[in-house]
Amino acid sequence: MTEIEDEPTNELQEIEINLLLEALYQMYGYDFRGYVRASLRRRILNRMKAEQLPTITALIEKVLHETGYLERLLNDLSIRMTEMYRDPSFFAAFRSQVVPLLRDLPEIRIWHAGCATGEEVYSMAILMLEEGLAKKTKIYATDMNEKALAAAQKGAFPLKKMQQYTKNYLKAGGKNSFSEYYTTDHQYAYFFPILEENLFFAQHNLVTDGSFNEFHVILCRNVMIYFDNELQQQVHRLIHSSLAEGGFVGFGSKESLLFVPKSLKYEEFNPQEKIYRKR
Repeated sequence: MTEIEDEPTNELQEIEINLLLEALYQMYGYDFRGYVRASLRRRILNRMKAEQLPTITALIEKVLHETGYLERLLNDLSIRMTEMYRDPSFFAAFRSQVVPLLRDLPEIRIWHAGCATGEEVYSMAILMLEEGLAKKTKIYATDMNEKALAAAQKGAFPLKKMQQYTKNYLKAGGKNSFSEYYTTDHQYAYFFPILEENLFFAQHNLVTDGSFNEFHVILCRNVMIYFDNELQQQVHRLIHSSLAEGGFVGFGSKESLLFVPKSLKYEEFNPQEKIYRKR
């Protein structure tokens, strides 16, 4: 089959994807229409092949009419790539440069936006505990995916990953033995409840939901790389409006301020680690 003969199929596929995304939004309120299309298409096609469906239209029918199918598709479309102390140098910089400027606050409010299964949330909880700030710190962890949030609230992570997480912890400036914070069985590491005392998990969609508090720190790391330019600007406005004056925001290693609206002012606090401060 020639490349020209392939084009109608590709055009039809794009129409079907648009219909699927519109159905998700109109029926359930999940808005993926501003996500980067290449990544989204790949995830949709993988689900279609896994279900042995002939067309994306058949996938739409299952989403609209089959009970419980929505959650299965959301797990495919939601971004859940994370690890404890991901990019250890970021957490090391946060500990040495940002924490000293937070100490005098009567209360510290931190928002992990798009927290996935919570690895970075527990990383921050340990960091603030080691810095003696846990009692006056409230960490809000949100994600659009209820299944990911449920996993995060359990505070249980695969034991096979703890060796890498321990290396990350030490590189991030950890002050104790990492194993002091969890117990294990043959499969999982379970973090101690003391870390959860000031953690608040809630469903929140960066695309469709608004601001719900004022924060001194907002971490939205490796989330917006999956958004198109217009959606990135929208989310940047949400983050900026949710950040206290002089507050800090941290982005992922592959993210930048390129699509931040010019009206939103940040100081380059540590641009190498993508840490910025609201002017």
